[in-house]
Amino acid sequence: MRSRSNSGIRLDYYQRLVNNSILKYQNCSSGLFVSTESIKVEELAQIKLEELNLKPCEEYEYFSTTNVLRSAKSKMMAGPSNQSPLTGLISGNDNNHSWVRDNVYCIMAVWGLALAYRKTVDLDEDRAKAYELEKAVVHSMRGLLRSMQMQSDKVEQFKRTQSPRDSLHAKYSSQTGKTVVGDYEWGHLQIDATSLFLLALAQMTASGVIIIFTLDEVAFIQNLVFYIEAAYRCPDYGIWERGDKTNHGLPELNASSIGMAKAALEAINELDLFGSRGGPASVIHVLPDEAQQCQAILLSMLPRESISKETDAALLTVVGFPAFAVDDPDLIALTRKTIKEKLEGPYGCCRFLRDGYKTAREDPRRLHYEPWELMVFENIECQWPLFFAYLVLDGLFSNNQEQVENYSKKLDSVLLRTEDNVPIVPELYAVPKEFVEAEYKKPNSQKRVAEGKIPHMWGQSMYILGRLMIEGFLSPGELDPLNRRHVTETKPDVVVQVVLLAEDSLIQDKMALHGIELQTVAEVAPIQIHPARVLSKLYSLLGKNRRMGLSGRASSSEIGLLATSKLYMMRNKILAFVPQFMDLQRFYVVLDTNFLVDFLRTEVAYLKHSWKALGRPIVTLKITHDLLDNYQHPPNALLATIKKLQSGYISGARVHLGRLSDFLHTSCITKLSFLRDMEDQSSRKDKVMVDQLMAQPSTSRPRLLSDSSKKVKRQASMSSTGLSVQGIVRRSRSIQVDPDDVPVQQRQTPHHLKDGVTDMAQDEPGSAKASPNSLRRSLEMENEETDVTELVEQLKQSTNLQEQADIIHYLYLHKSVTGGHWKQWWLVRHTAGMLRKRVEDLALAATDLLVRQKQLSVGLPPEHETIITSPLPPDELAAIIYDSCGEDHSTASLTQELLVYLAMFIRTEPHLFNEMLRLRVGLIVQVMASELARTLQCSGEEASDHLLNLSPFEMKTLLHHILSGKEFFSLQPLLFFFQCRGLTIKGHALSSSLTREMTKGEFKFALQVEMVLNRIPQPEYRQLMVEAMMVLTFLAQSEGSTPVLDLSHVEIEVDNIVQEANNLLIKDLVGPTLKIENMRAAADICLFLYDVAPSGRFGSMAYMCRALANILNLPRTADSALECCIS
Repeated sequence: MRSRSNSGIRLDYYQRLVNNSILKYQNCSSGLFVSTESIKVEELAQIKLEELNLKPCEEYEYFSTTNVLRSAKSKMMAGPSNQSPLTGLISGNDNNHSWVRDNVYCIMAVWGLALAYRKTVDLDEDRAKAYELEKAVVHSMRGLLRSMQMQSDKVEQFKRTQSPRDSLHAKYSSQTGKTVVGDYEWGHLQIDATSLFLLALAQMTASGVIIIFTLDEVAFIQNLVFYIEAAYRCPDYGIWERGDKTNHGLPELNASSIGMAKAALEAINELDLFGSRGGPASVIHVLPDEAQQCQAILLSMLPRESISKETDAALLTVVGFPAFAVDDPDLIALTRKTIKEKLEGPYGCCRFLRDGYKTAREDPRRLHYEPWELMVFENIECQWPLFFAYLVLDGLFSNNQEQVENYSKKLDSVLLRTEDNVPIVPELYAVPKEFVEAEYKKPNSQKRVAEGKIPHMWGQSMYILGRLMIEGFLSPGELDPLNRRHVTETKPDVVVQVVLLAEDSLIQDKMALHGIELQTVAEVAPIQIHPARVLSKLYSLLGKNRRMGLSGRASSSEIGLLATSKLYMMRNKILAFVPQFMDLQRFYVVLDTNFLVDFLRTEVAYLKHSWKALGRPIVTLKITHDLLDNYQHPPNALLATIKKLQSGYISGARVHLGRLSDFLHTSCITKLSFLRDMEDQSSRKDKVMVDQLMAQPSTSRPRLLSDSSKKVKRQASMSSTGLSVQGIVRRSRSIQVDPDDVPVQQRQTPHHLKDGVTDMAQDEPGSAKASPNSLRRSLEMENEETDVTELVEQLKQSTNLQEQADIIHYLYLHKSVTGGHWKQWWLVRHTAGMLRKRVEDLALAATDLLVRQKQLSVGLPPEHETIITSPLPPDELAAIIYDSCGEDHSTASLTQELLVYLAMFIRTEPHLFNEMLRLRVGLIVQVMASELARTLQCSGEEASDHLLNLSPFEMKTLLHHILSGKEFFSLQPLLFFFQCRGLTIKGHALSSSLTREMTKGEFKFALQVEMVLNRIPQPEYRQLMVEAMMVLTFLAQSEGSTPVLDLSHVEIEVDNIVQEANNLLIKDLVGPTLKIENMRAAADICLFLYDVAPSGRFGSMAYMCRALANILNLPRTADSALECCIS
C-alpha cells in the first residue's frame, strides 16, 4: 500500500478543520449554512470564575487562552443541532436564518480545499475527498440559487423600480430555503451580497466546478446581472445591513456594494455557465458600460465608504480578494492605508468609526441609535479578527511577504483553540463593561474578550484559505482563475478607430468639396449601420424567460459608448451602431453641432481610458443633413474636427480615421448568440421584431409619419382650407407615430406658432429643397400655394379637436419640426419641456455629482427648491425636476442640460467644485441670467430670453465661466466644518452636539452646517458669514498645544460679527463727499464690504478680525496695530 505524502497528511488536517468548523453547519437538503451559536462573554466569565476562582482582571486574560472553549464545548460544538437535514443551510443561534453573504464566504474555504486536493491527489481516497468537497460547494451554491429563484418576481420588479421593497431577501430559512422575515422587517437590499454570489459563481465555474444545470437557470443568472447593473446609482443597506450608521434603516450608496457589483459584472461577462460542455445559449452577456459606470463612481468614492462612513474595513474585499475591483494602484494603497490608520487595532479592525455593534454601551433592546449617542461608541468599537485574515490574503495576492508575516502573527495571537488544538476565529473582540472608561482615556490599552459567533465561519473560511496559500497548497491563480488580480497591470495604449459615413450622396458631394472623401451608408454594404436604440431593442431579448416571468433587459435602458464601439455578428451579418449621443431623437443638445463635436472629443478620450475589451474600439459616425448649417453647408467646427481626426490625435488620444471594411480584423466583434434560438411558439413575436429591425434599410431616417399622403389643394375660404387637411391624422395611423413630436405646435402659444412658422419660411426659402426628407419635399411642391398663416388663424378659432389635430399634423408635414435646425433654442427647450423629454444620461450625471459628496437641488429657490441627497432612477429624477419647475418647461429642460454639463466638469475638472457642498441648479440659472444682464446691459427679462436662446455649447461655456469665478458661489472651507462650536446663524443654532453625532470627516456633518447657511437668501451676505466663521476657525486653531482663542464655552452670533465689521468699515469710509446711505446693499451691508477682497490690509476678513476683537473684548497691548492683516 502506497504511503501518504506529507502534503496529503496536511490536507487531511485542513479537511478535519473544515468539517468541524464549517461543513458541520451545512443543511443536508438546502445546502445553506446557518450562523454558529453566539457566546456571551458574561456567561463564560461566570463558568471560569466558578471553576477556577479567578480575579476579574485575570478572567479576561484567561479567555484568550486555549482553555476558554473547553468549558463551552458542549454549547458550541455539540454537533450540527442548528443544521437542517433537508436544506443543508446553517442557521444562527436558536433560529434557522441563513445569510446569502455568509454562505458564499463560508463555502469558499471548501472550494479552495477541493482545488488543493484536486492537484495533490495521492490515492483514490483523495479523489473521493476532492469530489465530496466539490459537491458540497455545488450543494451550497445551488441552495442559494433555489432560494433566489423562488423570488424571481422580485428580480423582475427591481429592474424597473430599484426600490428596497422589491429587492431579493438577504437571508433565508436554512431548512426550507424560503424567506424568514417580511419585506419591511429587514434591510434586504444588499447589492454586495447578490454580486458576491455572482462573482463566486463565475470563479467557481471557471475553475471547473459546474453549478448551473439548465437554461432556465442561465436566464435567471442573466437577470441577476440586470439586477446589479444599477448598483452605481442604487442606495442599499450595505454589507453590515444597517445602511446609514445611525441604524435608522436609511439606505445609502456604499462603495463596497458598487465595487463588488463591478467585479461581478466583469467576471461573469462572456462566461459559459455550462463550462466546457456549454454552447451559445449558456453564455452570460454584460454590457461593458454598466461595469464602467460602477468603476467611475467607485473611484470617486474611495477611500470613503458612504456619506455617513469615512471609511470601512469592508473595502478590503473591494481593493483585494475576492473582488479586485480597483485598477489604480495608488488608490488601492491609499484605501488600505486609511483603513489601517483609522480602524486597525491589536485584535483586528473595526468595521467603521463609532460602530456600536455588540459594544458594552449598546442597548440590544433598541433597533436604532439616537444621533447624539454615537459618540459613546468612539474608541470602544469592537475589533474583528476577520480583517486580519483579509490582510493576509491581500499580502499573498500582492506578493507582499512582509505583510503576510505581520498579519499572520497578529491573527494567530487572537485565535481561540479547542481542547483538540483546533484554531477558531471568533467573530469579534469587545471591551468589557468595567474597562470602558479606561479604554476611553487610552484607546487600545485594555484587554478585550471574544464575543459573538464562535466560530465565525466567514472569518474561519478566510483564515483557512490563507493557510492553504501560505503552505503552498493553493496558488493565487487557482483561487482567481479569471485573473482579476491582474487588474492593476499596465495596459497598452488604445487606438480609437473612427469611421465617418455620409447619409447619402448629396452629403458625400458636399464633404468632397472640402477634400474629405467619405463612403455613404449604402456603400458599406453588406455591413449594416443602425442607431444605438436598435442595439437596445436587441438586448431587450437577452435573459427573457416566460416560464419564470422574466422579461430580460429593459428596452428603454440606455446603450453606452463602449457597447456601440464594438461590431456585432448576427445571422452571418456584421452590424455597426452609431453612438447614442448622435441620436437626434434622444435629446435636443445633439442638434447643436458645436456641442456635438466637443462631446465627441470627450467621448474619444473616455474610450482611451475605459476600453478593456480585446481589439480596438470603433466609433461609427454618420453625417446627416441635420448636422449641416441650414441643411446646406458643413459647419466649420465639424470640418475642423475631421481634420483633427485625420492628424491621428485628438484630446490626447490616438485615433485612426479610415473605412469600415479596413477595421474588420482589428475591431472587437461580439456575437449576438442569444438571438439564435427563437423558433418556439413563445419566441415568435420576438423573432418578428428582430426581422423587422433587420429589414429596415441602413440608410433610412427615422420618420414619424406616413410616406403616403393625399394631395391638399388650397381653397378660397377658411372652411375649405379646413376640409383640405381633414382626415390627415387618421390616414397616417397605419404608420408608427412618435407621440413626442405630434403635439409640438399644438401646445405652443398662437403668437409663437405664427412667428415661428413665418420667420423660418422667410429666412431660408431654399431649405426645404435641400432637405433629404422626400415626403416633406413633395408636400411642399404639392401645397406650395397653401396659406400657412390662414391655417394658423383657423387653428386659433377652431373648437373641434379633430380639426385641430388635422391642421397641426399638416403643419408638421409641411413645415417640419425645425426649431433646433433654425437655432431657435428657446423654442426647442420649451417644447422639450412640454413633451417631458429626459436626457439619456440624467441619472448617471446626478450620481456623478452625488457620490463626490455634492448635494443637488433643483427648482428656483426658495419656494420651489427640491433637495436631492441620493441617487435615483432616471424617470423618478426627471419627475422631480419637472415637478420642481412647475409650469416652467424651459427651466425643466435647462436643469437637465446643466446637470449633464456639471457632471462632465466634475469628471474632468474636479477642482472647480472644491469647497462646494450643494450645487443649487436653480440658483445657478439665476446667476447665469444675472451675468448676462450685467454683460449685455439689459433687463432681467431680456437676459432670461438671451439665456434660454443660447446654444448648448454656449450654455456649457457660460456655465464653465460661472464655475471658474469664485465670486458667484458661497464656498465653505472644509477646515471650518471640523472646527466650529456653538454658533448661531440668522437665528438658527449650530450646537456643539453635532460633534457627538458625527465624526469630523463625515460628509453629513458638513451638510448640516451647509443647511443652516442656505437659509440665508442673499449669496453675497452668505459669503460674508462664511468669512466670519473662517476667522473663528483661525483663532480656534492651536499653536502647539495652546489654542489662540478658546471658544469652547462661548456662544457666538455670526451675524453680529458681520454687522460689527460693517460698522468698522463705515467709520473708516465716512467723509464729506461720501454718502453711505446710497451704498447700502444686501442685508443692509455697505457695498464696499462686498467688493473688497477677503485678504489684505483692508480686506473684509481684516475687518472681521477687528470686529471679533471688539465683540469678545480682547485686551489690546500698547504695541498692537490698528489694522489686522490676513494674507
